Formats: sequence, C-alpha cells, structure tokens
Amino acid sequence: MTAAPVVNSPTTPPEQGHLRRQIQHFMRSPGAVIGLVVLATMIVLAIFAPLISPQDPYDLTQLDILDGRLPPGLESASGLVYHLGTDSQGRDILSGILYGLRTSLMVGVLSAFAAAIIGTTAGLFAAYMGRRTESAVMRLVDLQLSFPTILMALMMLAVLGKGVINVIIALIIAEWATYARTVRGTALVEREKEYIEAARSLRLPSWRILFRHLLPNCLAPVIVIATMQVARAIGLEATLSFLGLGASVTEPSLGMLISNGYQYLLTGLYWISFFPGIALLITIVSINLVGDRLRDVLNPRNQ
Repeated sequence: MTAAPVVNSPTTPPEQGHLRRQIQHFMRSPGAVIGLVVLATMIVLAIFAPLISPQDPYDLTQLDILDGRLPPGLESASGLVYHLGTDSQGRDILSGILYGLRTSLMVGVLSAFAAAIIGTTAGLFAAYMGRRTESAVMRLVDLQLSFPTILMALMMLAVLGKGVINVIIALIIAEWATYARTVRGTALVEREKEYIEAARSLRLPSWRILFRHLLPNCLAPVIVIATMQVARAIGLEATLSFLGLGASVTEPSLGMLISNGYQYLLTGLYWISFFPGIALLITIVSINLVGDRLRDVLNPRNQ
C-alpha cells in the first residue's frame, strides 16, 4: 500500500514575504521609525492646517497690527494666546508654520515626483533605444549636472519669476538629470538579463518592454533618490525664498517665514525666524532619516 502524497500547506507568496522582510528591516532602525512618525505628523498638520491653526495668517481681516512682534506665550487684547509669538504684521507664528508646511511639502513632493517621472523615462530610453538616443540623452544629462543645482534653479527663476509654481518648475528642471543617470546605469545591467531577451524574442513592443518589464526592476534606486530629493527640494525652496526669489509674500512657506524675521534677529525678536527654522530642520531631518534607511532596505546587497 503506497503512502499518500504529502501536500504542502499554502505559504506566503514570495512577493509578500519579501515585502514583509523589507518592512521588518526598516523597523529595526529606531531613528527611521522616529523619522517616519515625525514626518507623518508633519504631513497631517500640513493637510489640516486650516482646521487646527489659531488663525489664517494671510487673511487680512484676522490680523491686527497692534499684535505685531508679541513674544511667545503672550495673550493679545482679543484674548488669543500666541504660543510662538507673532511677526511684525501681527501674524501668528504657529499658524504661519502650519500653513508654511503645506507649501514646503507640496514643493518638495511635486518637484521630486515630476523630476522622477521625466528622469526615469529619459534614463530608460537612453539605456534601451540604442547608441544615438543614449548619446543625445547623456550629453544633455552631463551638461545639466555640470551646473550646481542651486545655480540652475536661480537661472530658471530669473527667467520665470517668483512664485511657488515657478519654484516647482525650476526644481524639476534642475533635478531630473540625477534620476536619468541612475536609471540608465541600472537599466543597462537589466537589459542584458534573460527576461529582457525573452521579451525581445516574443517581439513585444518596445514601450511594453520598457515600462512593463524593465521599469519595475529599476524602481528601487528611484524611490531612494526621490525621498532624498524631497528633503533637498524643501531646503532649496527655503533658500530661494530666503533670497527673495522663491515664494511670494502671499504664499507662505517655511523659507519665507524665516526671511520675514531675519532683519529682526539682532533686535532680540528671535522667535520670528527661530521657530520656522526649527520646523524646517525637523522636517528635513525626518525625511533624510527615512530616506537613509530606505537606501539600506532597498539595497540588493542587503537582501
């Protein structure tokens, strides 16, 4: 009498098991977890800023010039307590930070996302479509990367003018080449593997090979670069706004808030620039902590 065949119990699919290991690897870093929690808190505060901020700092009907330059914790004549003080126009610093977070995070996320799409597409085409396309794209990338990012952004804003939308456009133009070079290097390796040769032998369209087969295997470095670029874009926007070339006075951002109080630093009115600067620092550090850990988690050598 033959023994019945052994039936293995269903197991977790390989993809789910791999994702679970990556999450566990990420959670082993206390700094990354703290950074993720802080970043999530910042995002929630930015999204619900109109609901939780004490005032709309850019609604002139809610401002009183007599409340200008009040120190932190002081109660105004109207009974409103300014926990972080006010600026020279009577705007609540706490409210300004909450609204400024919305603008700064929007600039960082949109510019990094759009630059990633443009740069990734260019890198894929450069690696797959032949030497002429690769040569044209990479010469443009080399030219782009020969200029410092801040200089390229300054040049673009000199043409486009001030404003949040123009800052986003300038940062996209200044950052896309980084993605293109990284994706091109990764795609050159993946192009020679068997699954791409099999797709070619089946005469699949080039666009399908690029975006259905090649792209998913090039996304890991893109995710890491995009995370870092969000923090970098927020810092660049703050720098440009501080120099008077970024957001306008009617578009609150953390850089603009810091710039508003710079002239008062030597007079003892530290809070006008200090608290927005702390908020900017915390935001950038939390994003960098998450991005640094993602770099380790998504590194194939650690998997």
